[in-house]
Amino acid sequence: MNPKKFEGLVAAPFTPMHPDGELNLELIEDYYTLLKNNQISGAFINGSTGEGVSTTMAEKKAVTKAWAEQAAKSPGVRIINLVGGTCLKDCIELAQFSQEQKVDAIAVLAPFYFKPPSVIQLAEFIAGIAKEVPEMPVYFYHIPVLTGVNFPMKELLTEMDEKVPNFAGIKYTHVDFMDFLSCLNHRNGHYDLLWGRDENFLAALSLGAKGGVGSTYNYAAPLYHALIGKFQEGNLQKAGELQQKAIHMIELLGKYGGIATGKAYMKYIGLNCGEFRPPVANMSDADFRKFTLEVKSLQMEELFSKSSPLATSK
Repeated sequence: MNPKKFEGLVAAPFTPMHPDGELNLELIEDYYTLLKNNQISGAFINGSTGEGVSTTMAEKKAVTKAWAEQAAKSPGVRIINLVGGTCLKDCIELAQFSQEQKVDAIAVLAPFYFKPPSVIQLAEFIAGIAKEVPEMPVYFYHIPVLTGVNFPMKELLTEMDEKVPNFAGIKYTHVDFMDFLSCLNHRNGHYDLLWGRDENFLAALSLGAKGGVGSTYNYAAPLYHALIGKFQEGNLQKAGELQQKAIHMIELLGKYGGIATGKAYMKYIGLNCGEFRPPVANMSDADFRKFTLEVKSLQMEELFSKSSPLATSK
């Protein structure tokens, strides 16, 4: 298998929720339009940003179906579905459902409770899922800060060479640039390496990355398109200035509570995705007002994504 690699920006969408915490699937049509209008090449659904670990199997399937329907109706944004990481049978079930829905690719997370004791066991876990969907590209989602599983990904690729013919690459959400470069060069660039830390995207581009997966691409795609453009022009000073703008924007995530602040950014641009489920802390109305003032103080309105005309902030 030699699947088409993802290039450019792959957004990691938030899962829209109603005020009562139930899925708001009706919003996904507007969400898909938002991404497409902002030249997003892919959507990595049911991931960390999408609260995949906080949703039921039925909910994950519903989210998958909703995104797949939009991609079928208006092609342009390719879908990668994270199928999970702790229960092998659940992962297989969602992988097979993804195949039925004609999703473009799936991703697998490392088991993070009973952790694999070696990279060999991790490879075998991934292989157990991949063999059930042999025609579907399979990615590994490397995010050791959340899973606690941190093997050199170069070693994982070596195992994949022998075990999994439909293994496509890695979403690399870590800061080991030496390992990342080795993965990029493995088998003359055979695998698709998608950078997963938005605040370091320029550094990844300098090593040869062609695409990235990130939550901030949902609401600040123009910023990163401009960064990529300046990098390709060879204007590293301007590219660095744009990366610094991204860092200032990302710093507000931590200041106002972390991952849930991303949904506040979505509300700010006009697509209200609701709140995160417990135990994630959400922003109060008072803090949202303060947050809005700080976002405006960044003076980068032209670098935020333009919301769908149909989107609402209700």
